[in-house]
Amino acid sequence: MSRTFSIIKPDATRRNLTGAINAVIEAAGLRIVAQRRVKLTQAQAEEFYGVHKERPFFGELVGQMTAEPVVVQVLEADNAVPKYREVMGATNPEQAAEGTLRKLFALSIGENSVHGSDSDENAAIEIAQFFSDDQIVG
Repeated sequence: MSRTFSIIKPDATRRNLTGAINAVIEAAGLRIVAQRRVKLTQAQAEEFYGVHKERPFFGELVGQMTAEPVVVQVLEADNAVPKYREVMGATNPEQAAEGTLRKLFALSIGENSVHGSDSDENAAIEIAQFFSDDQIVG
């Protein structure tokens, strides 16, 4: 078993899609082992997306992620990172496969409803930003 990190983004929480998104996640065989709803601060969003600091969309991304609450969660499965990335679908919802979260729920490339870690290493870093070990119950 391995773990990955997931965020249900503000465009999805605003539309009350948390349960629908989690139903797809669980149906794909990923287990939610930690979860909470939070309102990211500017500092949290800037730290989390720091890898994009020099990119032109950084300010807009931080603004979107702090506008409304998000749901942060830890998912567990065999090969959790690639499995969840497959469930999420392509960043551009127009290119996402049928049945993926982004095809089903995203509004645009920028408002793509979910985030998922891109590697096991980044999953560990991202999980640690929001959860302590005792908050993850497998």
